[in-house]
Amino acid sequence: MNLEAVIEGLLFVVGDDGLDLDEISKILEISKEETKELIKNLQNDYQSDKRGIRIDFLGDKLKLTTKKEHNIYYQKLLTTDDNNTLSQAALETLAIIAYNQPITRVKVDELRGISNNHIIRKLVAKGLIKESGRSSMPGRPILYETTREFLDYFGLSSINDLPDMRDFLQEEITEEDTDLYQSKYKEDI
Repeated sequence: MNLEAVIEGLLFVVGDDGLDLDEISKILEISKEETKELIKNLQNDYQSDKRGIRIDFLGDKLKLTTKKEHNIYYQKLLTTDDNNTLSQAALETLAIIAYNQPITRVKVDELRGISNNHIIRKLVAKGLIKESGRSSMPGRPILYETTREFLDYFGLSSINDLPDMRDFLQEEITEEDTDLYQSKYKEDI
């Protein structure tokens, strides 16, 4: 089995969270020295002009990152007119943040049942949400909240103007239904 490919896949799966050398060594059941050698080989492969990503140590974590020399293209992706509409996934993520702010990405992931790294990055780039500090939870994850641009985009004068979730349901809403968007998931700040 190609362990370099396994490391690449592991780093892709964990996304922005990254992995440290000990975690990778433990998962692969190999020594730390073998892990370092595999990572060095991967980093050399990614230096090619044919690749758009690279592997970097950020803090003590190993992460897949984009190449800085391609940043102008990433900015175009985020600012093209075609990207001015919000996908269903982006709207769901935005609703969860709006009704539970401030909230961590991990809590948003739990509520949606899927990783939201890319969506949250796009919403930040569009100016609809912003980092609003750090949670007191272990690891001090980033808290997100909506912005003034969010209010403008949806024609709201304040966050208090958000519609009640009951307005969207024809049948009687249960407490279980409201848990997805409301106080049960508020962060301990």
